[in-house]
Amino acid sequence: MGIYNRDYTQDNFHHKFRNAPQMRMGRPSLTPVVKWLLIINAAVFFGSIIIPPLGSFIYQWFELNAGSLSNILQLWRLVTYQFLHAGLWHIFFNMLGLFFLGPVLERHFGSRKFLPFYLGCGIAGGLFYLFLASVGFLPAQSMVGASGAILGMLSACAILFPHFVVFIFIFPVPIRVAAIGFTGVYIILVLTKGANAGGDAAHLAGMAAGAIYVLSQSWWAKIGLKFRANSWNKKAAHSRNLQLELDRILEKVHVSGLHSLTVKEKKMLRYATEAERNRK
Repeated sequence: MGIYNRDYTQDNFHHKFRNAPQMRMGRPSLTPVVKWLLIINAAVFFGSIIIPPLGSFIYQWFELNAGSLSNILQLWRLVTYQFLHAGLWHIFFNMLGLFFLGPVLERHFGSRKFLPFYLGCGIAGGLFYLFLASVGFLPAQSMVGASGAILGMLSACAILFPHFVVFIFIFPVPIRVAAIGFTGVYIILVLTKGANAGGDAAHLAGMAAGAIYVLSQSWWAKIGLKFRANSWNKKAAHSRNLQLELDRILEKVHVSGLHSLTVKEKKMLRYATEAERNRK
């Protein structure tokens, strides 16, 4: 899978995506987290092949297995299963997706947010599969692979960067068309309980998690803006009320003298005087 940036001529396109990173044809520049994810995945895969006993140990203790209650309770498997793969083509296509999609998202989110996002999409995929297996909809089997995280990145990019075009094998496809197409295919495969229905369920959940994360950023930003606006309005109203009260006290001093003030009014007058002195 490859990816490149296609220019659009809509009036609001560059305004809407002026802060989005742009990608061109060619090898993307790797970012720190993506580089280490690629290294770890490759090291685990080839290390398991080169040293079979190590591979047996790793898959025994770190794959996700819906058929064992004790394994389900070992929550670290929801993360570690994402670094295991079932074969060369499995890891090749997953790492290809990470190679092309990961850097642009890491630059957009920042490294500290990208890693939890990536792992969170994979965790969502694992949890959804475990749920479907626990209710008997899908067979309880073991599962490995980073596909849920990769598909989560795909859906995130489809929302954030709709001008991207991905290559599915040799065919250029708009990223949103690809995301919608994959979603439809995975839904059909899960409902018909295809050969890899568990993996397809993880793909769907990963895509949903990626989309929800991106959309929630906008929601939280709006909520935060509204909260800050309300806070500012409260502070402004409080300041106005204090000024009105101070004006009343000063008028009372002018008419009746300083001795006419109550203890509370004197305290407020001293506070206002100190605040003005500090401001200057």
